[in-house]
Amino acid sequence: MTITLFGVTSYPPLDLQADPIDLTAALVDIPSVSQDESVIADAVEAALREQTTGFEIVRNGNAVLARTNRGLRSRVILAGHLDTVPIADNVPSRRERESAEGDVIHGCGTVDMKSGDAVFLHLAATITEPAHDVTLVFYDCEEIEATKNGLGRIERELPQWLQADVAILGEPTGGFIEAGCQGTLRVRLTAGGTRAHSARSWLGDNAIHKFGAVLNRLAGYQARDVDIDGCVYREGLQAVRIAGGVAGNVVPDVAELDVNFRFAPDRSVEQALDHVREVVDGLDLGFEITDASAGALPGLHAPAAAALIDAAGGDVRAKYGWTDVSRFSALGIPAVNYGPGDPNLAHKRDERVPTAQITDVTRVLRGYLTAG
Repeated sequence: MTITLFGVTSYPPLDLQADPIDLTAALVDIPSVSQDESVIADAVEAALREQTTGFEIVRNGNAVLARTNRGLRSRVILAGHLDTVPIADNVPSRRERESAEGDVIHGCGTVDMKSGDAVFLHLAATITEPAHDVTLVFYDCEEIEATKNGLGRIERELPQWLQADVAILGEPTGGFIEAGCQGTLRVRLTAGGTRAHSARSWLGDNAIHKFGAVLNRLAGYQARDVDIDGCVYREGLQAVRIAGGVAGNVVPDVAELDVNFRFAPDRSVEQALDHVREVVDGLDLGFEITDASAGALPGLHAPAAAALIDAAGGDVRAKYGWTDVSRFSALGIPAVNYGPGDPNLAHKRDERVPTAQITDVTRVLRGYLTAG
């Protein structure tokens, strides 16, 4: 149980030998909103040092890294972020039976991604005869801007820790292997005009009205479906924010429109940018890039990745959205997303994970990491 004394809350030590279902609940009960991960990082580090053998362990800010060096034939990275989005009255965790299929754990981070972290920690403490060397990477600040992402910091400061034959990111996938990820690009379109009193609108030039043509193009946009290694990625180009206006009686002279392009990983960021320029070509609008991250190809033909897919029964699909597998892909490391939880429930007030999925993912990864 938690104890609060003089405004400081302490939590029971994490038991890595416990069922990963119980370990998930214990991790959820430690609040760890982005940029406030020190308490959970302390708990993870202490548990790894006290309950595992054969691991070299280092701390980097609020990231905890551990690895074996047994000289085995290949190395597998198990990576998971420790932070969550802001809590929405959903901590501490609670466990309920919601259907005939079994129990569900509710709470912030159950899906994204403390259940995946729990699986990785449990396996590190309980696998005694691994077939692969293992590197564990538990990092901070994944849920906020990319410049603060702990995995990016590790890449800059401890690059030798991110060398492996395959990487598994414990993002929620519902127990399927989700390969690669989409790239993402955001641009800001700006329109200018002439301010005037709306009662004499003919004296002005309405900046907001100038978005009519581009909004029509976006509404009629036909997205590509792209099959890569049997994984189908569907692209999307959407207006995500519009801003403008001065007052209820003024013709606006400035307006902004933000557009987000989620693109298949067969395009580079530069190719994605060229495509968006083509869509808005011929319109008198300012064009500014505000965010860009490359996608990641599936890389399923690499031997270590193929073995993981075999262990999971061949269930594989494309990852919709951007994840840190992109960072590993850029390093030349095949990477997949694989973890418990429905990604559609991530960040929701009623975020929850079926306990059966935690058990199944643990079983699959145990078989993969110990297969001769």
